[in-house]
Amino acid sequence: MMTRTKIFNSSSPHTQICAIAFFRGNHNKNYHGKDPMAYQNITASLSPEDIQEIKAAFATIQAKMPFLVTLSVEERRKLFKMGDKRLAFVNTSLIAAQTNKEILPASFDLDEFVRDYQLAATLTELLIGLRQLTEQVDDTLMAVGSEAMGSSLTVYDYVKTAAKKTPGLKSIAEQLGDRFKAIKSKPAKAAVNS
Repeated sequence: MMTRTKIFNSSSPHTQICAIAFFRGNHNKNYHGKDPMAYQNITASLSPEDIQEIKAAFATIQAKMPFLVTLSVEERRKLFKMGDKRLAFVNTSLIAAQTNKEILPASFDLDEFVRDYQLAATLTELLIGLRQLTEQVDDTLMAVGSEAMGSSLTVYDYVKTAAKKTPGLKSIAEQLGDRFKAIKSKPAKAAVNS
């Protein structure tokens, strides 16, 4: 069975489009074809070594793609957008150019057209994986943050109760109370600002 890496080593535009479609159809599964693990209470940690290796992996990704650019809002507005609906148009144009080179002016750089299309196809594949990873990290952050918040509220309740009889807890209870009120007021302020 052909692997995904081998698919994108192919120079065939049609093959690359099929590969992109395959990735888009399987974006809810991980790279081993398995469904994502259902959410349960998260008990995990990252060691300093793990964090260092992850950051090193980020650096490696950036080093492998030194051609990446950062576009301004105005630049993004002016550029042609090659989304899913226009991918077939670009593919057909490339095939037409490759099979009818004689109709193109000498100034037209067909090799550059091929390179641009192949890089766009490859970046599409990579972006799907990056977006999936980002979504998983974001969902995990939300879940584990919710767990931490739930534990914090439990502690806050116990501190409020214990502060009535335990010396030294009153100031902590007041501090937690002030911060809890600030947390509750933030959504209301955001709604007003919006």
